[in-house]
Amino acid sequence: MEKPTMHMLSVQEKGGETKKANQYIAAVAAAIGAVIAGTILAWTSPANPQLTPKANTTVTNGTALNFTVSAVNHTLNESRILINSNGHPAEFLLTTAESSLVSSILAIGAALSAIPVGILVQKVGRRPTILILAIPFTINWLLTIFANGAGMLVAARFFAGLGTGGICVAAPMYIGEIAETSIRGSLGAFFQLFLTVGILFTYVVGGWTHWKTLSIICAVLPPLLVAVFWWMPETPQYLLGKNRRRDAERSLRWLRGPDADLSGELEEMQKEVDEASRQRAGITSMITNRPSRMALICGLGLMFFQQFSGINAVIFYTNDIFHSAGSNIDPVIATIIVGVVQTIATYISSVLVDKAGRRILLLQSCIIMGTCLIVLGIYFKLQFDKYDVASFGWLPLLCMVLFIVSFSMGFGPIPWMMMAELFPVEFRGAATGVTVVTNWVLVFVVTLCFPIMRDAVGIYSCFWFFAAVMVVCVFFVFLLIPETKGKTVSQIQAMLAGK
Repeated sequence: MEKPTMHMLSVQEKGGETKKANQYIAAVAAAIGAVIAGTILAWTSPANPQLTPKANTTVTNGTALNFTVSAVNHTLNESRILINSNGHPAEFLLTTAESSLVSSILAIGAALSAIPVGILVQKVGRRPTILILAIPFTINWLLTIFANGAGMLVAARFFAGLGTGGICVAAPMYIGEIAETSIRGSLGAFFQLFLTVGILFTYVVGGWTHWKTLSIICAVLPPLLVAVFWWMPETPQYLLGKNRRRDAERSLRWLRGPDADLSGELEEMQKEVDEASRQRAGITSMITNRPSRMALICGLGLMFFQQFSGINAVIFYTNDIFHSAGSNIDPVIATIIVGVVQTIATYISSVLVDKAGRRILLLQSCIIMGTCLIVLGIYFKLQFDKYDVASFGWLPLLCMVLFIVSFSMGFGPIPWMMMAELFPVEFRGAATGVTVVTNWVLVFVVTLCFPIMRDAVGIYSCFWFFAAVMVVCVFFVFLLIPETKGKTVSQIQAMLAGK
């Protein structure tokens, strides 16, 4: 039997050791929602090529008209056969504007749902909210499966956004509240880990199947979420906040095991809830209260630097980077390789985060990513200026791998995990909602502006811009982000208050 740690002694006092298995089970059950979000985020990658016309065709009102010379000799019926960019027949195709709307409407739906879901988790609970979110997820896949045009796909992606924005609020909060202090970081990293699993799953399945087949397979996941998560308990903090102490004790007993002495931990939770009930939980009081204000600044800053880390630019240039290394690898395989690297690195982060700490992983992330971005900028600048960089083709590939590993070990999972750690109980729902809305607005801004910026100043300048942001990020993390490893909520609030 492992030697009891100080934390174990603090919650058991009489020698009863906590069991962690049920906490992992509950975290995995909630993280099925993250897998669904991952499949939704990655769906356009394999689907878009199947929904866009060949280069020598134009889509008008859902009909592809081929303007090659041979098309003049086709019969009317033959000229209406829709051919996608992969060279295969398609039921319908999307115009450039429709394809852009299908891709971008997700972020709008996610931004709209985050704050209402933040309120909902405070009113009805974390567990019912996660179960309710299976509804927009299911509507998304049903509309996608039966889609006969752009309108249904746009509607589907909007519902997908509602579910994804909501799960980004509810699941990290649930996981953070059920975990004991010693494994809170590891369990908190589950959200991003399972998100990458969903992305990788979509890349693999979608790379060799029709987009409707992929959608049918993904449609199994929302009912699976309900079937598995239905049996999980509500968080003790929420139950104590609703004056349901006996239910809270039952929930904590299931999570910690039959032999654990719960008195110390339950009293600490009750103290936090009582303190929260004495505070006004409005937006104004959240800003005027120093600990909650600092928590909000930290949460919003982490989300800002996550999106302005340059991750989208590096992912967007995956195929170019592979080609620079002299590889003729299929884009589908290249995408899968990136997905595998992300998943493995995020898993490593979940193992290290409770040992190394949050700050060191965030600092390595911004330093290594910034360095990689500078090197990538130099490489593509030299290539743009017609220098012979063929002998250094391996360098951008190495930088890309290091960048993705570093992101996945730091700024990928940790901002989501720290939302549940930084915010006090009374502000947790609203503050998490605001943070998630900010994240999705930033996703929309970066996705919209990056192609414009790339065309205006060149990809190398984009890489250098993101590198400069990472330099600022080093100071932000070093000066403002507290180390929350092994700290209780009250201890973290005291640190944010400057005590």
